[in-house]
Amino acid sequence: MDNTKPVRILRMKDLPSKVGFQPSTIHQLVAAGKFPASHKLVPGGHASGWLESTIDSWLESVASQSKDVQ
Repeated sequence: MDNTKPVRILRMKDLPSKVGFQPSTIHQLVAAGKFPASHKLVPGGHASGWLESTIDSWLESVASQSKDVQ
């Protein structure tokens, strides 16, 4: 049995419920280099998104950093 998780692309509309930030805050964090940048889904296209695994890793990193601070 294959236990690999399917690759999932998250769009901006999916991120607020996943990370708890509004799109404007996410854009600010990306610009400051504190949140992963999105990737174009089609070269030359307008649509962009994030790999869910990238966002999951970012969340784990943020959580571990907050534990280190406490």
